[in-house]
Amino acid sequence: MAVTSPQGVIDAAWGTLPASGRTVEGAGRYTSARMERIVQIVVAVGCLAIGGQGFFASLDLAGSGVSHGILRGTVFVSLLAMTVLCIIGWGARIASAVFAILFPISLVLFPFVTAATPPNSGSQPWPFYLISLAATGALVAFRLPWQYVWAIGTPLLYAAMRLWMGGFAIEYWIGVGYDISVAVLLNLVIVTVAWVLRSLGAGVDAARVQAVLSYARAASADAGEQERVAVAALMHDSVLAALIAAERAHTPREHQLAVSMAREALTRLANAESDDPEGSDEPVGRCRIADDIERSARDLGVELAVERVDIGPETVEQPVIPGRVARAIVLAATQAVANAVQHAEGAGLRSRILRAGRGVRVEVSDTGPGVDVALIPSDRLGIRASIFARMTAVGGEATIESSGRGTTVALTWTGDRRA
Repeated sequence: MAVTSPQGVIDAAWGTLPASGRTVEGAGRYTSARMERIVQIVVAVGCLAIGGQGFFASLDLAGSGVSHGILRGTVFVSLLAMTVLCIIGWGARIASAVFAILFPISLVLFPFVTAATPPNSGSQPWPFYLISLAATGALVAFRLPWQYVWAIGTPLLYAAMRLWMGGFAIEYWIGVGYDISVAVLLNLVIVTVAWVLRSLGAGVDAARVQAVLSYARAASADAGEQERVAVAALMHDSVLAALIAAERAHTPREHQLAVSMAREALTRLANAESDDPEGSDEPVGRCRIADDIERSARDLGVELAVERVDIGPETVEQPVIPGRVARAIVLAATQAVANAVQHAEGAGLRSRILRAGRGVRVEVSDTGPGVDVALIPSDRLGIRASIFARMTAVGGEATIESSGRGTTVALTWTGDRRA
């Protein structure tokens, strides 16, 4: 009956979520990882659309020399590699870093490899189309501060290159200034939007981790409480009952009963650390529960015939009650019988078992003076632990109706709640 460890509960909780990994740190990046994939896919689509325009624009300078061809091929091959790997989702950061670094270098080299080509103030050379793509490459590959450096620095570097190629003539300043200002604003918007999306993903992951940790703490505390109740019920039902029986034994029959109860108590204590200390959880029939209650009553020295209401023979009845539920009902009913014998001297003691939906209902009644459950001291476990807590632990319910004309304990398990 060892308490479930917090890490074991965390593993079980993450097992219900579509995240991989055995630790909170690994599994806690579910949303962030998918947000990163979304960013990569968007970047790949932008590279295909805008990079295609830049490639066709570069065809106008296809015959400007071998150096330009090498530069042009290097830039577009790295752009193509970044696009493909962003779609695949493997090696995207490395490919994006390569393109993001190569593009500023190409801007520096571009005037030298196209020196024979006269600049035209009315049109932009093909590197202009790739300015935003360099910023998106940095978006995938680098941290946020460097993303802003690329978002602002790349357009400014292109402006310097373009003005230098035009000899800093006045007709270039207005057009280049307008184009570059738009490019800077566009890059800043792209980086900021991606930062917001990633922050949202990280926030969702942090909330998920906190929820799982809270669940782990609650589940661990609940497991500890269940173990406490189980041990208290075990001590009361077996150990304390065996000690009382031994103290009151005067006849050989009573001595034999006390020895039997002590042996059972020792066995249950020895098995207390087992994951399944009470046996199999295979379903049993209602008749089997009635037989076990009668057998337990005989162990207490009481001859009790459990009345079977609307229940067929055991050979015909279909087993539908889980084993641990049946054991809990039998033990709770036995405690009710023991209470009736101890406090009502067994006056009018009777029991019956009947159907309750898909489950079972067991009633134990007597005609004694009755008891006020609200006045029972909190340290008395006969009713609270051995009856109420035991039935609650298996998803059942226990009720006690008592008056001056007698007491009726009803134990119900309908099967509607998970045991």
